[in-house]
Amino acid sequence: MKDCKVTNARIPGYEGLQEIAIRDRQIMEIAPSIAIDLPTVDVAGDWISLGGVDLQINGALGLAFPDVQMTDFVGGACQNDNRLQQICDFLWAQGVDEFLPTIVTTSIENIQRSLAVFAAYMAQQQPNTAQITGIHLEGPFLNPQKRGAHPQAYLLPLKLDFVTKILSKYTEIVRVITLAPELDQTGTIVSHLTSLGIIVSLGHSQANFAQAESAFTSGASMVTHAFNAMPSLHHREPGLLGAALTQSHVKCGFIADGQHVHPAMLKVLVRAGRYSEGLFLVSDALSPLGLPDGKYPWDEREITVIDGTARLPDGTLSGTTRSLLVGVQNLVRWGVCDVGEAIDLATIAPRQAIGLSSEYMGQTANLLQWSRDINGELNWQRL
Repeated sequence: MKDCKVTNARIPGYEGLQEIAIRDRQIMEIAPSIAIDLPTVDVAGDWISLGGVDLQINGALGLAFPDVQMTDFVGGACQNDNRLQQICDFLWAQGVDEFLPTIVTTSIENIQRSLAVFAAYMAQQQPNTAQITGIHLEGPFLNPQKRGAHPQAYLLPLKLDFVTKILSKYTEIVRVITLAPELDQTGTIVSHLTSLGIIVSLGHSQANFAQAESAFTSGASMVTHAFNAMPSLHHREPGLLGAALTQSHVKCGFIADGQHVHPAMLKVLVRAGRYSEGLFLVSDALSPLGLPDGKYPWDEREITVIDGTARLPDGTLSGTTRSLLVGVQNLVRWGVCDVGEAIDLATIAPRQAIGLSSEYMGQTANLLQWSRDINGELNWQRL
């Protein structure tokens, strides 16, 4: 944004209407009244927020991130040839400032090829487009009984030699790894990964309460798509999710598309998880994100997308084609939480989960403006 003063803004986490002073594209001050001479933008009581951060997104515009090739951006001086840039521009238009391309379970060769491509792309990222902040490896260290849409043929034992082989020289760009802690026979893998600066997220797991607690004590700090691909909450065996919700340092990602988790259970989750203190929204979007419903390839298989929900031929739920901020709109529409809380779950909470700055002050002013239409539906646009 150009230098200006945004007035009459509602900001999540702030009481009452605020003014925002912006200079050199940075947020310089937020206060009820700012005595500074700048051009004024009156947002008339609309909500203003930072852009979204998506920590689990598997592809978009027909490109699955495990399938990315160096030709998808190298030599792509022509925008039409640069598929990764197209995706980043598309996500920017969807209100996403930063994201973690998620590489689901596949061969070690495919994982390392994808990591090489993303490492090269990240070295030349440009402003005013969605930024790749790191990579999320969702697998291959998952429990076969909770693998969901992940191909069993490529699942691996959770052993140090396999972990080292997969990470290879790409440790610095891997921000998050999802694993099933009960597969670790040594009890050392979680602490090893966290010592490398990698955030460990528990998921696709049969871990009981004690196993999950042990992993959280060892440094695991996230849960991948709460409720999905893990045992249900039970009053005598709280399981992985029960353990996570009782840990103050753990944040649980969740999907709000109405298919992965029933809206009523989302109400239970957000209250138990203390809203953005213990939770954050993800899209879990697949490669047909941005494309119409239909049939699409997914590794060696095929997915069918109907009304934005993707399933394998056997009916297994494999993901969605709804973008991150649709989840915000759904949470408000279903009465799960109020507007400010819903916005925080997609903007502030994900930043906190991976250690990014979540303070408005000093941030680049890539702001979103949220308002209600004549039907009362929540909409957003870039300010």
